[in-house]
Amino acid sequence: MAHQTVGLLQPCEALDAELPPACPVDVALDALRGRWTALIIGEFRHGDRSFTQLREGLPRLSDKVLTDRLQQLTTSGVLERTRQRGWPPRVSYALTPRGRALVPALRALWEWGSQQ
Repeated sequence: MAHQTVGLLQPCEALDAELPPACPVDVALDALRGRWTALIIGEFRHGDRSFTQLREGLPRLSDKVLTDRLQQLTTSGVLERTRQRGWPPRVSYALTPRGRALVPALRALWEWGSQQ
């Protein structure tokens, strides 16, 4: 079944059986799915972050949800995961160019949501 996404110049056609989403808006929303995702991306305004730094920046977020969202954002190409040498093993996360391109969209969503 085809649908049009409101406000776009070209309609987004999506087939129920088609995975991943064919519509660019659906692709973007899929990358942002889940509670806390936008706030996690927002933590990267401070630069590259470790798991511990993210956990400290978002103290109400459980380790399980943080792990899940980091994996989701890495798979979506928003974050890059780098393992540091040494012991104990350390991992850092950084926004990819694709992730940095998402920041203005998140700012626009913030402003839209603030206009209640």
